[in-house]
Order: sequence, then structure tokens, then C-alpha cells
Amino acid sequence: MEFRIKKAEFNTSVGTGGKYPEKKGAEIAIVGKSNVGKSSLINSLCNMNKLAKTSQKPGKTRLINFFTVNGGFSLVDLPGYGFAEASKEEKLRWGGLIESYLGSGRVDHIIMLLDIRHEPTADDRQMFKYILYYAIPYTLVATKADKLAKSKRRQAANACAKLLGAPPYAIAFSGETGDGKQELLDRIGQIVLPPAPEEEETAEQKSEE
Repeated sequence: MEFRIKKAEFNTSVGTGGKYPEKKGAEIAIVGKSNVGKSSLINSLCNMNKLAKTSQKPGKTRLINFFTVNGGFSLVDLPGYGFAEASKEEKLRWGGLIESYLGSGRVDHIIMLLDIRHEPTADDRQMFKYILYYAIPYTLVATKADKLAKSKRRQAANACAKLLGAPPYAIAFSGETGDGKQELLDRIGQIVLPPAPEEEETAEQKSEE
């Protein structure tokens, strides 16, 4: 059965030294460089155009924004990194904010966004190192897929993952066309929904063999 997001609402924003909200259910963080499309992705997945604020100006998101989804889990929008016009002090503050959250033990899964049109940046590679260091399960998503011909999207998405240093697979996604949306929703469903009893039983049987 296809996974759906039926309800989503803004919970709270947290800055440096702020208190995280009480954790309820799985917590899925969304990371990526400034202007890669994090807010657009959240709005597309939740079918709400203005749930996460979008901007043409990179670096708008400077806080960690928590959204409660389907009443049972959270999507967490982290500040975009790699914003060239930010001061050194701001970059250090944002880096500390993100690293503190990743090391908090709250994060169950990370959805890392890459721009399908470009090779991953040094900041992308640094973020991926953080993910590996904290041993957080992840899914790679190559955004802005509508900018490429359909025949080239899958290959380009997988190439992004390989260039990042990950296994060569990423979901090609477009908030404009909905390309890859259901694939990503189903991936989220696998993270937040416990396996059916028969699936657990099968897994136990395999482990005994």
C-alpha cells in the first residue's frame, strides 16, 4: 500500500542553545545546502504549499524547524549549509547548531538533498561525513529533477550519490512535477511504520536459519 501524509503541522523552531520539543515517534531530518529545495520538498510531500517557508534568497532558514506529521512522527528541516554570503561567525554558529542536533541521539533517519545538476560540493561531502560519523541511517535525494530530461534523471541522481562517496543510488525528485514523490513517501513509510506481524515472523525465521 502506498504511504500517504494526511496531516502535517508546524511544531516549533529551535536555535542555538534552545530546547528540543518532546520526541514522539520517529524523527526524520532533512539536510542539504542552501537553496537545494528542502522547504519545497517538505511542502510537496505534505501537500501544503506554505507549510515550510520557501525563499528565492539562500540562507533563509536559520533555525531547526520541527513539523509533526500524521500525528505520529516528525520531519525536521535543518538550516541550509554552504551559504556563500554568510559571515564566518554565522557559518560556525549554523555548523554548531546542526552538529549538536545530529549528535543528540534523537535523529532516526536523514534525508540528504543534492542538486541533481551539479557535482556534490565540499560542504555536501562534509555533511555526509557527519552522517557517517554519527552512524545515522540515510536516504539520498537528488532534487530539481525537472531540470533534466526524463531519460537522464535516474542516471544523474545515481551519479550524484557515487560522487558523494555513497553507494550509487539516489531518488530523483522534483517538487514541481512530483517526480520521485511517491518513492520517497514509501521510503518514509518504511522508516515510520513498524513491519507487519507476518514480516517480523519471516525475519525471525531467516535469522534462525
